[in-house]
Amino acid sequence: MTTVKEIYDAKKDLDYKDPYVDIEEWRERVLSDGTTIPYLYVHGGFANKGVKFVLCFPKQDEFKGRFFQYLSPFPGPDEEVASLDKTGEDDKIAFCLQNGAYFVESNMGSKHMFGGSSERGLVWKSSAAVAEYSRIKAMKIYGCERPYGYVHGGSGGGYKTMACIENTCAWDGAVPYVIGSPVSLPNTITLHAQGQRVLRNVFGKIVDSLDAGGSGNMYEGLTEDESFMLKEITAMGFPPRAWYLEAEGVINDGSLPVLTPGVKASDPQYFKDFWEIPGYLGSDSESNAVRDRLKFSGVVKSVHIPGSKNKNGEVGGLNGVDDAWKKMLTDGNDAWIELEAVPQGDDLYLNGVNIHFETGAAKGKQLALGSIQGNCLLIGMSFGISDIASVLSEVQPGDKVVLDNSDYIAIQSYYRHQVPQDQDFHAWDQFRDEEGNPTIPQRPNVMGYSLTGTGTVQDGDLQGKVIVIQSLMDESTCPWCADWYRKKVIEKMGDERNFRLYYMDRCMHGDASWLENNMVTNYLGALRQALLDLSNWVERGIEPCKSTVYTLSDGQIYPAATASERKGLQPVVTMLANGNTCAHVKAGETVKFTVMVEVPEGAGKVTAVDYDFVSDNSLSMEKKELTVFQIKGTFEHVINGQIHGAVSEMTHIYKEPGTYFASVRVKSNRVGDASNVFTQVKNIARVRVIVEYALKTIEH
Repeated sequence: MTTVKEIYDAKKDLDYKDPYVDIEEWRERVLSDGTTIPYLYVHGGFANKGVKFVLCFPKQDEFKGRFFQYLSPFPGPDEEVASLDKTGEDDKIAFCLQNGAYFVESNMGSKHMFGGSSERGLVWKSSAAVAEYSRIKAMKIYGCERPYGYVHGGSGGGYKTMACIENTCAWDGAVPYVIGSPVSLPNTITLHAQGQRVLRNVFGKIVDSLDAGGSGNMYEGLTEDESFMLKEITAMGFPPRAWYLEAEGVINDGSLPVLTPGVKASDPQYFKDFWEIPGYLGSDSESNAVRDRLKFSGVVKSVHIPGSKNKNGEVGGLNGVDDAWKKMLTDGNDAWIELEAVPQGDDLYLNGVNIHFETGAAKGKQLALGSIQGNCLLIGMSFGISDIASVLSEVQPGDKVVLDNSDYIAIQSYYRHQVPQDQDFHAWDQFRDEEGNPTIPQRPNVMGYSLTGTGTVQDGDLQGKVIVIQSLMDESTCPWCADWYRKKVIEKMGDERNFRLYYMDRCMHGDASWLENNMVTNYLGALRQALLDLSNWVERGIEPCKSTVYTLSDGQIYPAATASERKGLQPVVTMLANGNTCAHVKAGETVKFTVMVEVPEGAGKVTAVDYDFVSDNSLSMEKKELTVFQIKGTFEHVINGQIHGAVSEMTHIYKEPGTYFASVRVKSNRVGDASNVFTQVKNIARVRVIVEYALKTIEH
């Protein structure tokens, strides 16, 4: 007998019948060009549920009968105010106001930084209640009928968005982005960390082989161990081009520090089995896990406690897919412990090292190692410690400590022992035999199903229209997860008439404008355009662009080559140097760059072609202005049937020998408006230029 799922209606829930408003006042948003937008700021909540919300309403004559509601990956107790400090391209509120929508955000009833709750469905029930109350407020302010509502969120917020559109009737549509599957956590995070460890000496080789003018063979020059691990992680779905960050020296374990304690609490035996039972990497004495394991005993010589008070990461603003989890960590704040001696070695693996206090007043406590400088252990971002200074105040010279990364190395292999019973998750086929049975030891519970943070698992049962945005260079969520969800929707709904999936090339996981360099761009413009397309789809019946056309092979997503074949939202760009992807020239010679752009049918027109002739792959959240793509190229619009495009040419002279990577960033906009900061859909192409010494003329 088939069980009919009950769709939640917040209007009928007595727990959400008593909203309150404690602030209602007119404020202004300052735009990039210095102009301002007035809006009515409303702050309130549902006291009996601990739910708080912010509503930002445009002026009466600018309201178009809709709202956009944002869901953070990790809601905290004050999450409702997290978007207020966003500016420029990141300003969610200004985007809504400019497009006739009011903005909604809540803390989803969370009393904790990590958003956890024992109440099943609190995330989507509280979010639906806020959505429905916002309609009551809007109808009173504008004298209008029921406003249309659209929910969106990325990563952990993507799970929440899918839960909302599948289990409630509060929204007319949704845009989940950079989404995971029900078995993604902690697996995608752990396999990334494993790759960072095993491949740490060959990132440059991998990236260079895949870059413009490279050999195309990413296994060339790797050891057997490195090749094996690269193949395994690639088949799991990690996009190889994303290793460019590690090649630049950026080693970020993402949210692993806040996921590890949960795994250890749920499956403590694993961290013992990993090092002892055959079939686990740590049990092999010749394995890279054993080679990189660190267990070092030391004696404290001195302790440095900073004068300023240690503090948690600021709540304000930390609501993006790449930073919301940081609210769970406490900054080491320049604290350090000097030891009489520290570990020695040419290739020590120091990531994930815990400092365990074995004696003294701090016995039993631990802190995270940030780095080692001389004989000093710099304290890193620590989980579960609210005041690092108080711990260090208990440490005295002569106390014994142990440095240990055993747990961190063990958890990196956890994905191997989490083979789902559902064989539609093909990334794990490499750990199955021909009958589909696991070939290595498995843990008793596949954890991902309980780690979505929603109290439910996505099932594809849509209660509205949905557009998914997924990145092809996502370092935190495997791109194939969106393909899995697409198939789940088709399985449940019978077709995908109310569903679109847009893959974004040259985009990573983060939803921030600073994610921009010679290698990658951000997907914010596509995300905002998807929200507008969704509203047109629901309100006016205007069909959005077709889904991206792609193939899935060995865990990797490959989009079709041309815009007419690929479809989707994103322009397709080709760049050549002297007619090739790799040009060999002499110093002082002129290099001719040619750029050809195609925009998928119905997706818009080219608005910009920006060049950079010297590679700068660094990323920094502290950047106030983008330091690449400062050269504005001229271009000529071209039309081929229903495909709009552009052609651009530029020349440059390299005066010094060396290998250079020149890049071009193109933008498109639905109506060809270059001034709309929120809806520029971007893509990048690169070429390699090898510059040799010029031959000198010999005079006789």
